[in-house]
Amino acid sequence: MVRRPHRSTSGAGLGKDFLELLSIPIAELTGLLRLAAQLKVKQRRGVPHPLLQGRMLGLLFQKPSTRTRVSFEAGMNQLGGQAMVLPMGDIQLSRGESIADTAHVLSRYLDAIVLRTFDHAIAEEWAREATIPIINGLTDLNHPCQALSDLLTIQEKKRRLKGVKIAYVGDGNNVTNSLIEAAAKMGMRIAVGCPPGYQPDRDIVDRARVEAQETGAVIEIGADPFVAVKDADVVYTDVWISMGREREQARRLKTLAPYQLNARLLKRAKPEALVMHCLPAHRGEEISAEVLDGPQSVVLDQAENRLHMQKAILVRLLGKKTAHQA
Repeated sequence: MVRRPHRSTSGAGLGKDFLELLSIPIAELTGLLRLAAQLKVKQRRGVPHPLLQGRMLGLLFQKPSTRTRVSFEAGMNQLGGQAMVLPMGDIQLSRGESIADTAHVLSRYLDAIVLRTFDHAIAEEWAREATIPIINGLTDLNHPCQALSDLLTIQEKKRRLKGVKIAYVGDGNNVTNSLIEAAAKMGMRIAVGCPPGYQPDRDIVDRARVEAQETGAVIEIGADPFVAVKDADVVYTDVWISMGREREQARRLKTLAPYQLNARLLKRAKPEALVMHCLPAHRGEEISAEVLDGPQSVVLDQAENRLHMQKAILVRLLGKKTAHQA
């Protein structure tokens, strides 16, 4: 079977797969933001945009999902294609079939796969073995689709990305890692406030700082949430107990309690700061109800933009000849 390269890190295009943000050229990320905005306008005006007619997308999930599953499935349908959900427990992977064999076979049936799994190495193995695009719908290391959707939301609200300060507080998880990558690529400032032992991936931070030297981004990693949030344009948090971390619940709740995004912490940010959370949220844990449901919250806009960004990613990967016609 003829293989395509795993992914491109130097060309002007997106490459075969969509696994992380740091390896994608800035021009391509900017193009994705522009295309997502165009598709959003078409969607809201009720203008048909069947750019992927006849294409079939597989959704292969080891983790439960609301926004990722529905946005990709609805988005593919709106683009004129079809989406097929493939729960891991319903296919032979759950009985010991190898990723390689499964990837080779599914590459004959489908045009792309969205993978939502635990270990990032699993996504990389799928990308090596499959001859169709593999899209990272979430791993324990990265959540690139979420971060790009967040950039779209910030751009809509602030009319710019370069120089915007994002403050992230709480557990330095996959969302944090991808936000750091996104900020580094787009020349933003990101300040992270996480307790020791809960900080973002060191390798990603180091690679992002190399990128930041080219874009003018600023990456600050610390332990004080009040320092991180000071004068921020955007204040972001996420759940403290991610999928697979349930056994650590008591310890995490105790350690992360001082990092709750509440009215007191939010006062350290700019008065017009946006409040962001990728959802699902646990009111009273990582964020207070008054902040999550308050006037500065844009969490529902974030959630909606998942749909438009997923569609842009699909069009770039599966319909490159028609992408600029959107």
